[in-house]
Amino acid sequence: MESLLSPVLNRKLLLCAIASFLGFLLLSCSLQRASRPSTAIASLTHLESTSAMADLAGVSVPAPAPQPATAATIYSPPPQSAMEVEMVAASPSELVLAMNSSPGSSQAVHPSPPADGGEETTVEEKKCDIFEGKWVFDRWRYPLYQPHWCPFLSDQVSCRRNGRPDSEYEHWRWQPSGCDLPRYNGREMLEKWRGKRVVIVGDSLNRNMWESLACMLYSSVRKERAVVKQRSSDYKLFRALDYDCSVEFFWSPFLVELKEREDHAKILKLDKIFANGRRWLGADVMIFNTGHWWMHHGKMRAWNYFQRGDQVTEDMEAAVAFNRALRTWARWVDRNVNPRKTIVFFRSISPEHKTENLHFCYNQTKPITNERYVQWFPKSMVDIVERTIRKMTIPVTYLNITRLSEYRRDAHTAIYTSRQGKLLTIEQRLDPTRHADCSHWCLPGLPDTWNVLLFASIMTSSSSIISSTN
Repeated sequence: MESLLSPVLNRKLLLCAIASFLGFLLLSCSLQRASRPSTAIASLTHLESTSAMADLAGVSVPAPAPQPATAATIYSPPPQSAMEVEMVAASPSELVLAMNSSPGSSQAVHPSPPADGGEETTVEEKKCDIFEGKWVFDRWRYPLYQPHWCPFLSDQVSCRRNGRPDSEYEHWRWQPSGCDLPRYNGREMLEKWRGKRVVIVGDSLNRNMWESLACMLYSSVRKERAVVKQRSSDYKLFRALDYDCSVEFFWSPFLVELKEREDHAKILKLDKIFANGRRWLGADVMIFNTGHWWMHHGKMRAWNYFQRGDQVTEDMEAAVAFNRALRTWARWVDRNVNPRKTIVFFRSISPEHKTENLHFCYNQTKPITNERYVQWFPKSMVDIVERTIRKMTIPVTYLNITRLSEYRRDAHTAIYTSRQGKLLTIEQRLDPTRHADCSHWCLPGLPDTWNVLLFASIMTSSSSIISSTN
């Protein structure tokens, strides 16, 4: 029996061995196929990676074509270029910044918040300087009003009424570099100033600004619901009854007091604010300026002596006197103005275009298009204003209209104006070197832009003073 079973057993053992060997070979082949990456999966993985990066950059990538199903579940990702490795290694915020920003770009980037729930990081946006830019001719949007809409405009600024033949000076719009000004809307301005009192204090250039602002607002209301009072050149008032809003002008060319003695000598008191200063108090918006009167000489000079404390002197450099007066004004503002109640502005010097500036205003119809300009007002006095404002406790917004106004030699009243309450005669107009007014500005005209910039400053202000009502 043992001899009969042995051959059968041997054959079975041989078959088992062969089967095991074949199974081992099949298993090895299967493992080798599984270890090689599927072309379809590798392509899909690359597209998914590209799509993810494109999503971060805001770029649309077409979806991949459908691929046949595969049973493989183990694969190695395809090799990446050095650039791809660097981009994948970066954080999401770094990736967006790298793909969306260019050198020198001021555009703010707002990446997605990190996955760990931390605070969102942003690249700080560079604030646009609305006082840097260029003049653009805009016949459709400018002027903002017609002069006959405002019968109260004085002869000093009513150039068209006084016979000026050209009108292109009315159609120039200021365009800041890198941003746009909010389009001026008189009713929106009045709504912002509902229940508010605006006070403009300074010389005749601030009176020029008041006339412009009063006309811009007057053109936006029903005439029977507006009040305009001009008791004298020293005080003017515009009031919009439906908005309970008033805009006042107070004449104070030095901001400090000018007093006449019994002997008729005029004393400029450098340490005492203008006598009407108490009437400025309580305003929601204050707009100050001074400058031109400090540079007058000879018969044009308004004072005979300077006084500081008990000391009276005839000789003092204009810049020194100006500095002391500005410090007096700054102390008055710091002591008397409540920053939770009032926003304070200081308008920079309004440029002149006389013969010594190399750009005489007479007979000019186009803005200056080159940089060849000699400032009439000393830079040292401009520096005094800016330094004084920086040192103040109360925040003051600087309306820096000087440079943008320097280009507008065409916008002055020139010979189409009045002097001492009387229009220039024909003989005076024929002698522009002596009689042309290259200080004040036609209306409509440049001061309208000053008020548009004021409007923009208020609209973008973070202060709650204007947005709240009393």
